[in-house]
Amino acid sequence: MAPAVITLAADAPKLSSANTGFMLICSALVMLMTPGLAFFYGGMVRVKSTLNMLMMSFISLGIVTVLWVLYGFSMAFGADRGSLIGWTSDFVGFSGIGRTELWPGHTIPVFVFAVFQLMFAIITPALISGALADRVKFTAWAPFLVLWATIVYFPVAHWVWGTGGWAYELGVIDFAGGTAVHINAGAAALGVILVIGKRVGFKRDPMRPHSLPLVMLGAGLLWFGWFGFNAGSWLGNDDGVGPLMFVNTQVATGTAMLAWLAYEKVRHGAFTTLGAASGAVAGLVAITPSGGAVSPLGAIAVGAVAGVVCAMAVGLKYRFGYDDSLDVVGVHLVGGVVGSLLVGLLASGKGQSAVKGLFYGGGLGQFWKQCAGVCAVLAYSLLASAVLAFLLDRTIGMRVPEDEEISGIDQSQHAETAYDFTGTGGGAVAAVTAQALAATQSRAATQSKKVGA
Repeated sequence: MAPAVITLAADAPKLSSANTGFMLICSALVMLMTPGLAFFYGGMVRVKSTLNMLMMSFISLGIVTVLWVLYGFSMAFGADRGSLIGWTSDFVGFSGIGRTELWPGHTIPVFVFAVFQLMFAIITPALISGALADRVKFTAWAPFLVLWATIVYFPVAHWVWGTGGWAYELGVIDFAGGTAVHINAGAAALGVILVIGKRVGFKRDPMRPHSLPLVMLGAGLLWFGWFGFNAGSWLGNDDGVGPLMFVNTQVATGTAMLAWLAYEKVRHGAFTTLGAASGAVAGLVAITPSGGAVSPLGAIAVGAVAGVVCAMAVGLKYRFGYDDSLDVVGVHLVGGVVGSLLVGLLASGKGQSAVKGLFYGGGLGQFWKQCAGVCAVLAYSLLASAVLAFLLDRTIGMRVPEDEEISGIDQSQHAETAYDFTGTGGGAVAAVTAQALAATQSRAATQSKKVGA
């Protein structure tokens, strides 16, 4: 046994109002990412699924918050139990946490650390929803959130970030969530869609985004909030690692956007708005695990690789026949793997630790550690998520009936529609809209009669 470390009272960390304020701001930025994700996904679906897509993200703000307070924080960041899970009774219900009690080794209160990590726990299952667009019952999605957060996210967060977690002790580097967030969510998405199957009309009907302005708004909010997601993960600004991560986040994201667009132009002949937004998100995903370990030049490399590889990966669903509606697998799973593995090649030894990657003379030791973390999280999340989806599908049913999917999941699940095309507001514009709608309906009826004849 190693000798006990004696910390003198004079040397113990003291509460820093600057770091505390900074972390509260970062927590708010990360919270904003979930509505941003809702807009990003909501614009990518067809009109008839817009509200359902928004709600699948938004409901996570409620469900996961309650779970986190009751037991999630304790499972993820409590005292280690066998390197697989945590548990501290004082964290249950936040009942034993003192108002000024500091998170061990840091200058911020436990409450601040807990609420920052809560925002990660909220957005991670929300990421999964994009792969399931158009076809999942809201009454099945809610219990899936509860089960997935409890069985998958909380334990994996402990593996990666909790003191005593096996990946943490092995030395797997995941600055802000390449494994625990993005690979975790991307693998889960793949597991669920393999169980519930394809949308009606997959590969046959056009399923284009109904609002690219909403997609760009969502991407912009994600980019903005991601600075809190990444830079805040160092829990303070006393040694310059947080600012390095901030810079690398911007650099990798911009590079990935350009790389995606360049690939798209060569492959498809156009620079698309959807490609720009998707490329930016791919860069954000890839720099999340690696940004504290690489230099800004390394961040350019991370962004360039992620932009091209993720752009290539989104087409795999057509080749292999899995219906990943909004490319969660292609962007989050693949981007998370790219960013996590590149740590083993591009870690400079001048960031969050002295660990060096292969290209900086550090050999392959860190690369193999990164592989272990990636493979373990991917396999566990894929299998556990598929099992959860299978059990829910066989009990309460995961999918809406086919006629509801065709007519629109918004109306059947929420009794609402995202847009009012009836012109009930009155006035000249309303009258013109109503006339145009009537003319369209008349043409559709005539065409229907011709087809019937």
